[in-house]
Amino acid sequence: MRGILSAAGYVPYRRLARAQIADFLGAGGGKGTRAVASHDEDTTTMGTEAARLALRSAPGTGPDALWFATASPAYLDKTNATAIHAALRLGGGVPAFDFGGALRSGAGALMAALGASGTVLVVSADQRDGLPTSSDESGGGDAGAALLVGDDGPATPVVAEHLASASATDEFTDRWRPPGDQRSRVWEERFGETRYVPLGRDAWDRALKVAGTEPSDVDRVVVTGMHPRAVRALAGALGLADGALADDLSARVGQAGAAHPGLVLSSVLEDEAGRRAAGDVGPGRTVVLVHLADGADVTVLRTTDALAGWRPARTVTAQVAAGADLPYGRYLSWRGQLTVEPPRRPEPQRVSSSAAWRSDQWKFGFVGSRDRSSGAVHLPPARVSMTGGAFDEMEPLPLAEDLGTVVTFTVDRMAYSPSPPIVFAVVDFDAGGRFPIELTDVDADEVAMGDRVEMTFRRLFTADGIHDYFWKARPVRGTGPSESKGGDA
Repeated sequence: MRGILSAAGYVPYRRLARAQIADFLGAGGGKGTRAVASHDEDTTTMGTEAARLALRSAPGTGPDALWFATASPAYLDKTNATAIHAALRLGGGVPAFDFGGALRSGAGALMAALGASGTVLVVSADQRDGLPTSSDESGGGDAGAALLVGDDGPATPVVAEHLASASATDEFTDRWRPPGDQRSRVWEERFGETRYVPLGRDAWDRALKVAGTEPSDVDRVVVTGMHPRAVRALAGALGLADGALADDLSARVGQAGAAHPGLVLSSVLEDEAGRRAAGDVGPGRTVVLVHLADGADVTVLRTTDALAGWRPARTVTAQVAAGADLPYGRYLSWRGQLTVEPPRRPEPQRVSSSAAWRSDQWKFGFVGSRDRSSGAVHLPPARVSMTGGAFDEMEPLPLAEDLGTVVTFTVDRMAYSPSPPIVFAVVDFDAGGRFPIELTDVDADEVAMGDRVEMTFRRLFTADGIHDYFWKARPVRGTGPSESKGGDA
């Protein structure tokens, strides 16, 4: 049996109320909110956060391969998946590849993994932009998703078995973005609708036929795509039972492009797991994912008994509920569409590639060191112990999954930042060690000594086209880890 072993979505902390757009510019906007990646986030960091959550829900299971799909990569030419690979501390023998450039790549990577062998971590993320007042600006959203795909086993059982998949492909111009452009362009909506609906029906019929399932017997259906009219039209044409169509999160998160199929599917599986654990539903429920992008892709899954024992590390629903408002002016500033006066300090120089490589376990994995004889923890890692002076008697201490406590903090309004002020805190980690680190996803007036924080992978700055990735701390919110896991991989 092959299928999904674990799933997770990542929704950034900040939300833009669509009504703010019309209030600010007199046009555009709408109802609801959209998720906004922070100034220190990009598709690589959002993918990393989703992957961490998915692996946390499948302890002891390491992937044999990492595939990363995005339509808005942080790099071209350079593989973006390698930074996620480093942050997850995967072995050098685990390949990491990009599936990039198209909105279809997320669903395509999942289907390829379901038809492959070994354990594959399928990560997707997207950051959706549009011109001010455009439907892409208000309807888009930023998010990441991760699906761990593999074969059923005693250590990590399959929670959703793969029954069938089908695709329908056609060459037509619906949405496109030339290299270098920030915004997408869209053809007349009625044309796209006339193409997507029959393609979706074709792939749907063939997938259900292989699975041996009737449309009326499908329990949950996810229909996603960047063409809202086509999504609505297809969902209405599939002959679904009442209540089968899943919430696509567009009202609260927005449409997250290549990441959206994985994000909504993760949310549905999390909901099914909760209902299964509560005894509201039984096993063997049919879940179908339909994605419209340059064709249609349909994947049919069936939940298993193992779903009742699966515990998501942090649900999509909890992340959506934990969001905080973002002013529209700051959103425009973060997106580079509104230039504000920066701090009068020199901008950072580009990071040294050789120095980053030499300290990759610390820089990407947040791995400190602990003296075997005294137990003293060193952050960053050291060769000589501060207690007793032992030399090269250290063992690695991974702390990315550990929690910490704010001992003291300062608000710096003078240091360079694309979104001042910077909040620096001294954090004591539960597994030992103290380290000064920048806080993120927090307002300066909210911070207090004694706050509990967790680590998050972020982008410090970009200089000469090189992104400097490292770790920051953020407040523990929602259903985060409830106890220390310091020292665990």
